[in-house]
Amino acid sequence: MSGEHRYGGFGSGSGGANAPDMPPLTSPPTPPTPEGEHLAEPLEFRRPEPELGPTGRPLPDLPEPGPRSEHARARVVSMTNQKGGVGKTTTTINLGAGLVEYGRKVLLVDFDPQGSLSVGLGLNPHTMERTVYNLLMERDVALEDVVVPSGVPGMDLLPSNIDLSAAEVQLVHEVAREQTLQRVLAPALEQYDVILIDCQPSLGLLTVNALTASDGVIVPLECEYFALRGVALLKTTIDKVRERLNPKLEIDGVLGTMYDGRTLHGREVMERLVQAWGDTVFHTVIRRTVKFSDSTVAGEPITSYAATSTAADAYRQLAKEVLHRWPDA
Repeated sequence: MSGEHRYGGFGSGSGGANAPDMPPLTSPPTPPTPEGEHLAEPLEFRRPEPELGPTGRPLPDLPEPGPRSEHARARVVSMTNQKGGVGKTTTTINLGAGLVEYGRKVLLVDFDPQGSLSVGLGLNPHTMERTVYNLLMERDVALEDVVVPSGVPGMDLLPSNIDLSAAEVQLVHEVAREQTLQRVLAPALEQYDVILIDCQPSLGLLTVNALTASDGVIVPLECEYFALRGVALLKTTIDKVRERLNPKLEIDGVLGTMYDGRTLHGREVMERLVQAWGDTVFHTVIRRTVKFSDSTVAGEPITSYAATSTAADAYRQLAKEVLHRWPDA
């Protein structure tokens, strides 16, 4: 057999009858897709869903607060709610301690005749020589005569006891009675970074004094239906003080306290709270725990009594959140 027939006439110019065709130089066209079938589309890139907090909103990624660049006038904030037992005193103590951890110098003002703030920091209200009552009603008493250490470095206390209940009656006859607390706290504005006022569970003259002296209000609110109902009345009082006495007053935030996410009621109240107040509600939520009662008996903040607990972390997170809302503090 000749080579020509063995290789099908390759290179001879005339292919034989059995010679195979040369492969094409270009790819054949893609056959049409049968009707009803679709080519697979590329997978869509999806970012991970943001983590939702107890308020049902995405948790913000807040930066760590830095030291205060320069000392300016202290920010004065009232813890106010006319309903008792919602966590005003607990929040005043532990938020103050949290702010101290971020380098702020804090003054706590016990403006409740029950003296719970003073007791919660280990003081005996019956053995106090001078209290905020003396500062309000006696002209010769100065701020430094009444302020005492709280036991937490960087945090001082202006104590109170049952004597303060008499001040509400006596202030009625004073000129500019609503500005009395503002006047006596004036020297402290240059000495501290933040002043927190623990108000009594009332919307009387003492609370009006606190609101008149304040730049902002934090409203601790128990995640319970009856506590939710009373907030409208509190907002009306705040609006009146803003209109008539203190135009700079603003609501810094509403804080959900005693929250139990295991109950439907707690979750529903939190949902209603966010619907009514929107972004005014803090992302931080304070959950129920017996450690708060234990730390009160011990006379110290939760941040030192149970420093690694979730309750202590919650108040540190609250301190970070309020400093994010207070750029000058």
